Amino acid sequence: QPRVGEYSDKPTVHYKMSKIVLLNKPFRVLSQFREHENKITLAKYIRDKSLRVAGRLDFDSEGLLLLSNDGKLIQKITHPNFKLPKTYQVQVEGEITDDALEQLSRGVQLKDGLTLPSRAHRIDEPSQLWPRTPPVRFRANIPTNWIALTISEGRNRQVRRMTAAVGFPTLRLVRCSIGDWTLGELQPGEQRSSIFNSKKTGASPASSNFSFI
Repeated sequence: QPRVGEYSDKPTVHYKMSKIVLLNKPFRVLSQFREHENKITLAKYIRDKSLRVAGRLDFDSEGLLLLSNDGKLIQKITHPNFKLPKTYQVQVEGEITDDALEQLSRGVQLKDGLTLPSRAHRIDEPSQLWPRTPPVRFRANIPTNWIALTISEGRNRQVRRMTAAVGFPTLRLVRCSIGDWTLGELQPGEQRSSIFNSKKTGASPASSNFSFI
């Protein structure tokens, strides 16, 4: 600790209180705040104008969406270099085969290239899942299966394209986790938030330590 009048070359540490919000994005809601073609947007659910979306979730997909007012955290969540795992519960058309699950796990050739290896396995229909409005179209002569699929990329409509490529189109798609953040018991439109310290040093403004409190 320097005495009064002495110079210290240690960087000054600045603390900023930052916020992250976990939202269960409902079906047919745009992952943006600005109006577009009279569709429902996040403005219906999020009032804090300082928040920005950390990644996207398709209009016709449901589940976990992260928002924050901390730009560096948003970059860590969304930047491809960090390869943050994202897990989806996916209802597919037909009885998915072991071969199809193996293909999903190894990587699937799409028009924009081969996907990275993923984790894919069958699951029972999620017991905590809410009814969708409108519901998935029911066809008595075509069975459906549920799978859990974890990917570490963020290509446009990637999960839907992957399941279609192996012969089992996606009927319903719910994202349940991003990294260590999980949907938990949030219902559509519900949210929970955490406040955390973002520590920034004067010597290295590009580096940050995030600790949840």
